[in-house]
Amino acid sequence: MQRVTITLDDDLVEEIDAFIARRGYQNRSEAIRDLARTGLGELAITDDPERDCVAAVVYTFDHEKRELARRLAAVHHHHHDLSLATTHVHLDEANCLEVTLLRGRAGEISHFAEHLTAERGVRYGRVVVVPIEGKVERPAEHGHTHDTSD
Repeated sequence: MQRVTITLDDDLVEEIDAFIARRGYQNRSEAIRDLARTGLGELAITDDPERDCVAAVVYTFDHEKRELARRLAAVHHHHHDLSLATTHVHLDEANCLEVTLLRGRAGEISHFAEHLTAERGVRYGRVVVVPIEGKVERPAEHGHTHDTSD
């Protein structure tokens, strides 16, 4: 591990110290390492679209919005080679939350997330990217299709 000296303005140090207190970090170094990892993970999607990573796309949507469930399923099927799993939760009578776990190249994951969250009726969407070292082992091809013309 290397020691690095940085200069921060007083307001930023106050913010970091408040973050440390809220999260229960033992010291500034641990907190700043985690903040740096988070920032670098977010940059992986824009800085190196070929970088292998895993990710979670979190989004809420109105399941009563006309044809939205079908359109979301079509986006998932179009990018089936990235998908590991999806969890679906009913928040109330009209709103759902889904978390989709993905693995692949950062650019492909970004493209998938943008398609999901751009659908009319999706109210919130965020992608969390975790860069990984080495090549990503792709999920096996399913070899089947689903009719989405209903």
